[in-house]
Amino acid sequence: MTPSVRSSAATASDNPVLEAGARLGYVASGVVHLLIAWVAVQLAWFGSGGDADQTGALQALGDTGLGALPLWLAVAGFGLLGVWQVVEAVLQRDAATRAKAAGKGVAYLALTWTTVAVILGTGSSSSEQSADLTATVMSKPFGVVLIAGLGLAVVGIGGYHVVKGWRRSFLEDLRQHPPRQVVHAGRFGYIAKGLALVVVGGLFIQAAVTHDAQEAQCLDGALRAVLDAPFGPVLLTLVALGLAAFGAYSIARSRYAKV
Repeated sequence: MTPSVRSSAATASDNPVLEAGARLGYVASGVVHLLIAWVAVQLAWFGSGGDADQTGALQALGDTGLGALPLWLAVAGFGLLGVWQVVEAVLQRDAATRAKAAGKGVAYLALTWTTVAVILGTGSSSSEQSADLTATVMSKPFGVVLIAGLGLAVVGIGGYHVVKGWRRSFLEDLRQHPPRQVVHAGRFGYIAKGLALVVVGGLFIQAAVTHDAQEAQCLDGALRAVLDAPFGPVLLTLVALGLAAFGAYSIARSRYAKV
């Protein structure tokens, strides 16, 4: 990075609008996880509800009776949080830290686009998007290998979340030590979300092994796979509680995060 680029990034990182937007993004992420948890509980015990993923949660947020206002606030939050993560990536000198921040930035910007699609009514479910993308990739040379590699990468990310929660290393992301209940929520939440991501990665690996793109599912498919396991409703409820805990932690993080 040139000195001028780093200087511009440093100036942007100190912008109060960007800081406020990034904190709003953490709140929006927390609300989305709480809604996913609620849909998962409904699925576990009543067999009803929408898609237990980000798209389904955003659609539920749009049905709260407040119109599109909550969704546009989420667009602002996710977008500015994504920009802040990209700015942080520019400022980092360590390659691994830079890559992690850049990856988060891309993920939040993609979530911004998903939210806009929900507002416009053009968004499809995450499961449909995953299956379509997997089918397209698998039709190309070495596509099966790429899908298997993607599955392994997601399993690795899930494992990273589990370790981060167990060791409570997520506290390093905060500017001050939060109350004990926030720490407990973060620990439980990171572990639960990590386990859900491991299942997601496993589904992509299964799709590669069986050459069946429909096996590749995102969070909704992973949670439904948990429901199909022995004691599925109980297991899915535990995962839902963990996702709810992660949502509560994300909302608290909006206050304590290093932004």
